[in-house]
Amino acid sequence: MIILIRKRIILLSALFCCFLVGLAAIFWYGHTPVSPVFAPQDGVPVTVVVDAGHGGEDGGATSPNGVEESRLNLEIALRVNDLLRFAGQRTLLTRSEDITISDPDLATVRQRKVSDLKNRVALVNGTENAILLSIHQNSLPSSTVTHGAQVFWNRQEGAEVLAEMIQDSLNTCINLGNEKHPKPIPATIYLMKNISAPGIIVECGFLSNADETIRLQEPAYQLKLAAAVVGGYLRCAAGEEMP
Repeated sequence: MIILIRKRIILLSALFCCFLVGLAAIFWYGHTPVSPVFAPQDGVPVTVVVDAGHGGEDGGATSPNGVEESRLNLEIALRVNDLLRFAGQRTLLTRSEDITISDPDLATVRQRKVSDLKNRVALVNGTENAILLSIHQNSLPSSTVTHGAQVFWNRQEGAEVLAEMIQDSLNTCINLGNEKHPKPIPATIYLMKNISAPGIIVECGFLSNADETIRLQEPAYQLKLAAAVVGGYLRCAAGEEMP
């Protein structure tokens, strides 16, 4: 019992340290001439739109033992949202339940999926001075050993820098010995192609990897992922440069 408690304390301490890196960056760079990457425009504060990908009947990727992406996306996104608000950031969730956000009374699953994506685009584009953080899970059944968190960015100004910061934070806190590089989002991704705001997708892990799927379901690991994402965002918002 004592050993388990000590392991839990060590894990939570590491998590808290990751998040404090981001908070420290805000206070430190707030007293230097470094310009923040994301700042209020015409007095309008930045709103971070936290998007839990998929939802409801659209479960997204599924692990071999039936774990659906949509539920994990929501659990991690809610933690990202809570930590951002704790750090004083203005946020907006695309969904807070395991549902689609499609228009009502549509006849087919395809119609509801299309409506869901269009409504997400409208929500982001209708939010002044927005930034999109979209949470997803990856899958690569052809390589069940592949694992780790990776960030993808759209073509809007500021998105690439944000992706680099969050990827650096994930590499430090999550991907030790398995570092990854951020990549541009393919033009085929409807949501990221059609929003007018900077946007990134965080693929938190691989549901095709059995060990990682177990970790992704653990609340402590979800919190660690969320803290790494938020820490990277706060570093970027504070104007920190990549080492």
